[in-house]
Amino acid sequence: MKILHTSDWHLGKRLDDFSRLPEQKDILCEIEEIANRENVDAIIISGDLFDTFTPPVDALNLFYRSLKRMTNNGARPIIAIAGNHDSPDRIAAPDPLARECGIILIGYPNTVVDKVKLDSGVEIINTDKGFAEIVISGNDEKLRIIHTPYANGVRMRQYINPENDSELRETLQRYWKELSEQYCDDKGVNILATHLFVVGRGEEPQEEPDDEKPILHVGGAQAIYTDNFPDNLQYVALGHLHRPQLIKDNRYPICYSGSPLSYSFSEASQQKYVNIVDVKAGEKAEVKRCELTKGRPLVRKTFDNIDAAVEWLSENEIALVELTIKADEYLTAADRKRLNAIHNGIISIIPDIKNRELISSSVNEIDLKKSREELFKEFFLARKGQNVNDEILDLFREITAEEEKE
Repeated sequence: MKILHTSDWHLGKRLDDFSRLPEQKDILCEIEEIANRENVDAIIISGDLFDTFTPPVDALNLFYRSLKRMTNNGARPIIAIAGNHDSPDRIAAPDPLARECGIILIGYPNTVVDKVKLDSGVEIINTDKGFAEIVISGNDEKLRIIHTPYANGVRMRQYINPENDSELRETLQRYWKELSEQYCDDKGVNILATHLFVVGRGEEPQEEPDDEKPILHVGGAQAIYTDNFPDNLQYVALGHLHRPQLIKDNRYPICYSGSPLSYSFSEASQQKYVNIVDVKAGEKAEVKRCELTKGRPLVRKTFDNIDAAVEWLSENEIALVELTIKADEYLTAADRKRLNAIHNGIISIIPDIKNRELISSSVNEIDLKKSREELFKEFFLARKGQNVNDEILDLFREITAEEEKE
């Protein structure tokens, strides 16, 4: 059985005021081409299908039309779960209709997917809270999916085991173990799909994207360790981190497929992929990365003068650019107009003043390359004359993590 694993589409996302929807359309067409070329049996999308709880209509249309094509007239099942950017209700609402097309949309961790038998030969034959078993036409092996969409720690415990006050890690470990022991023997292909922050026990957590809502902090969910996953799986399909990566584990591959496009300038140098998981019942899965080529590259460039910047911009029209200009004084309106006239993909222009003594001491320069958290720490120190304490910093993280939900 071949499974295509992808995640973090963030449909509807903008880079400042610049729409990425045309690029997203191209990249989803490329993912469809890869699925057809590799002749995959199923597709798993591990959360953050949209960028906000209320995505624009164009993003919704792109999502449903793309999935309809990818499912190959219902012959190739697609399992898509909600991430921390998604509204669980919005994801789950069209599931009864989508399921008739071979598309399974799962919003909540305790979802029970209804059984269905399609003319294409795809059939959901067994379901439970957080579990579905699928028959695929032309394949003798059954696909077992343990599915755990994102929810914060309180809600996750509420959905999975309301009477248990254990830590989230323990709750999930026990829950996954029970499901896998009940349904995941060596007669089928056993996959877990989830949208959580996962690390190896004792390892340094991977860095989250600059503009990603953190799910490790207050208001989110704690990090899950790889040893919390049950032994009798063959692959774990993760979503949340935008850099593709294999989390170290000797039992089976535990992978973040990563986002299909670079969504912030911290991802400017990243090559993007989808994972093709080749797996047989009772055997270890083999994972192949398929490179994605569509989308405009994100580039950070620094120049000492306007003329050099104009020359480079005229030769790199396809890029989306964060431009830093080193100068003796702030850029004039004429300078900015000249730069923007030569290139339609300048996201921001950052002046780097060489001779700071020329700038009035009453003007404080803000380094826009820093994260919001770093800027908040500097602001607090400037206003209060002391470093921000952990309690206030945790509150700031909670507010920013929930900001777009509001």
